[in-house]
Amino acid sequence: MGRKKSPFYHIVIADARAPRDGRFIERIGSYNPMTKPATIDIDRDKAFEWLNNGAQPTDTVNAILRFKGVLYKKHLMRGVKKGALTLEQADEKHTSWVEQKEAKIADRVSQTKKEISDFHAMVSGVAAPKVSKKVVVEETPAEETNEETPAAE
Repeated sequence: MGRKKSPFYHIVIADARAPRDGRFIERIGSYNPMTKPATIDIDRDKAFEWLNNGAQPTDTVNAILRFKGVLYKKHLMRGVKKGALTLEQADEKHTSWVEQKEAKIADRVSQTKKEISDFHAMVSGVAAPKVSKKVVVEETPAEETNEETPAAE
């Protein structure tokens, strides 16, 4: 999707025999690499369901799923299946991981907004207020001399 020098991607479930931009089974999200940080909207539950059904993600989609925590959920559910964890423990670990990740992303978004506003302030054409350096000199009273000056002979 998108246009020249402005890419935008749909994350879809497609048959391997279908053409690249052709028919697909289901659209599960989108990816916009032009924003800072990149905007990724994905339905985690559908992606997890398709992974369990045997879907093979491409390298880029695999990285996106790792970033969004879908592969971590798959890892935890494998532990539940083996008996290493309970379902409640796995859900708790996954939600805490997602919350931490979302907090990092929100911090990055706010940092980017601050950088943009600082840049706009810098190039706005308004001169920064000049800071005048005032030299403060404290005068100390000269010592009074009680000595009489020698008279010229």
